Amino acid sequence: MTSSKPKSIQTMKPETAAKKLGVLFSATPAEFRAGVVSRDELNALQANPPAWLTDLRRNGPHPKQVVAAKLGVSISGLARAGITEPLTTAEIEQLKAENPEWLEHERGVQAEARKEAARLKQG
Repeated sequence: MTSSKPKSIQTMKPETAAKKLGVLFSATPAEFRAGVVSRDELNALQANPPAWLTDLRRNGPHPKQVVAAKLGVSISGLARAGITEPLTTAEIEQLKAENPEWLEHERGVQAEARKEAARLKQG
């Protein structure tokens, strides 16, 4: 015999939800930052993003993990280059266009790290 307990609602801090959504927490609307986010609310935001979320994803400012991915470098590579602040999409595109020496170097480092990870996975 099983007892059916009411299913508890999973919630998370808005900081966690912002990270899962790939956006900078401090750039989200005040009402998002004010409360908790349920798993269902997170799924709804992912499935049907409101205008603020679409805009943040498109234009930024972006958190460091998104900046690193868009530039093709690691988060550590960003830090070595002295980039510690969030960047907008326009700033990221400008960096790509300028293609500074550090960016080329860090892309090479990232490519080598990926090759090594793939080699270890197969080995």
